[in-house]
Amino acid sequence: MDKTMKSVAIRAQFGKNLRLLCADHPSVSEVCRQLNINRAQFNRYLNGESYPRPDMLSRICNFFNTDTRILTDPMSSITAPSSDLMSHPEISAFTAVEQTLVSEDELPSGFYKLSRQSFMFPERYITALLMIYRKDGWTFLKGSEALQSLRAQSLPMSPEVRQFKGYVQKIEGGFTAMVSRRNALTFTFNFISPVASFDRNFWQGYSTRTVNESINSNRVTRIVYEHLGPSTKQILQTARGAGFCEFDDLPIYHQRLLRVDEPFA
Repeated sequence: MDKTMKSVAIRAQFGKNLRLLCADHPSVSEVCRQLNINRAQFNRYLNGESYPRPDMLSRICNFFNTDTRILTDPMSSITAPSSDLMSHPEISAFTAVEQTLVSEDELPSGFYKLSRQSFMFPERYITALLMIYRKDGWTFLKGSEALQSLRAQSLPMSPEVRQFKGYVQKIEGGFTAMVSRRNALTFTFNFISPVASFDRNFWQGYSTRTVNESINSNRVTRIVYEHLGPSTKQILQTARGAGFCEFDDLPIYHQRLLRVDEPFA
């Protein structure tokens, strides 16, 4: 193979590999942003029109956690099968990952006040401070479980045990969040949809937990998210007041959205 033909083959293989690598990310635009590379130049790589300088190649390899063989070898011979469950070819056509991304306009990053009925003690209610944030194009949430809840379950009350995290996805009519504490064997599933309000800062829905049925506790209850915006005062008040409370202690609008007098249908 002469030098020209070899160069064409390298560019073609690199472009093919790069397209496969980008398929595991939310979008090509997000990859370009993370790499700090011009989209037009990146498109030339994808189309097999050129390949990068050594410094850019190193940056691309580090980003995709691969090596320089992406210039010459098929990806199947370089990497193990993807561990990304949602993008696995067996179900990717059904999960439609690229359509589940959540925009800032739809659900802004920042702090939220959560209110719901307690799962363990249905006569009581819980408020919590959540943070919704973005990373690598995806939307996540995190917070800390109430000390009283862990105490009631005879669990350690260290910050590491209290912390919970989850991921948020867009679906028809609203958003879902799958949430769990570190190394826990159970999950909480939330569904929320926007509430028509002046500041567009409320979402309501329901929360379910993955446990067996119990006579004395709930597995599903209504839930409210309130975006607190930039108000440091509200954020601090929510953090300090997080935990168990009585229904009358909840904000009036949270009480209305929780509709405690209506059976859950």
